[in-house]
Amino acid sequence: MDPKAILARFAPVAGEEARRAFICDALRLKGLAPRVDEVGNVLAGEGPVWFAAHYDTVLTPRPIEEREGRWYAPAIGDNSSGVAVLLALAEPGAGAGYVFTVGEEGLGNLKGARAFLQAVRPEAFVAVDGYLGTVVPWAVGSERLEVVFRGPGGHAWGDRGRPSASRALGIAIARLYDLDLPEEASLNVGRVWGGGAINAIPAEAGFWLDLRATRPEALARLAEEARRAIAEAARIAGVEAGIRPLGSRPAGRTANERLLRAAREAVREAGLSVQERAASTDAAAAVPHGVPAIAVGAYRGGGAHTEDEWVEPDSLALGLRVLKALLARLR
Repeated sequence: MDPKAILARFAPVAGEEARRAFICDALRLKGLAPRVDEVGNVLAGEGPVWFAAHYDTVLTPRPIEEREGRWYAPAIGDNSSGVAVLLALAEPGAGAGYVFTVGEEGLGNLKGARAFLQAVRPEAFVAVDGYLGTVVPWAVGSERLEVVFRGPGGHAWGDRGRPSASRALGIAIARLYDLDLPEEASLNVGRVWGGGAINAIPAEAGFWLDLRATRPEALARLAEEARRAIAEAARIAGVEAGIRPLGSRPAGRTANERLLRAAREAVREAGLSVQERAASTDAAAAVPHGVPAIAVGAYRGGGAHTEDEWVEPDSLALGLRVLKALLARLR
């Protein structure tokens, strides 16, 4: 089955149920017997190695636009292309398992991959996610927090001088971005809200905070420093601060030498250069279980998580070649 043809039909499909139904139908057409677990993952096949591709998206998919040999649509790459290549790979009796997961993006907290690896402990776990040539042996961990400042509020003139939640928010964001980040770490305030009127002192203001690092100790240290900065901002502004965890992803590496060597060789066999890097993928869910895991890219594209995301559809054939070569080395 041609991955380009699969992508043409799958990429515009929106909604978890519709996407799951498409995947199940495609697997049945190939002679496989798909099954859906309690969280919505679609599983098929069996074997010592399992390949995974998440089918949830950040933006809502829409019909493809073709321009100068590229296909444009939200989520057409991440991870519609990963799903298309894995569906093309899936064959009965190939000695491998295939799982199409939910909850990889946003606040999904790796729900699907976590549930799968809690139930199944394969000898190797390969997440199909990202651009051709990419090999990801390191999982980027994250701590995601909701921060809310609360004060008395009041009239902008009549109650002037009262503590303001927006002042605390401003101080906190400034101090967070001034932190001395550990190597291979990041910090992002991704959503901000607060206040109700231009002439009212905000009684509440908040933001979502995303902290990431490649090593557990660096992530823990960054989270501690962030909490201190938030508490200090609340103290200065004279308001209260509440912090609520939104999710976390483990940091670390479980890729053993056999798995890493096989991935490198598979990429090179397809005539591509290997680009090793750290990233946040479904492979991170394997870290707590010690399951050898890696992520490999399967298409050429760009603009992930934007309305103008694009792929080179002919590149998916190379992605399929990489996966076939990797499977041959791991069986």
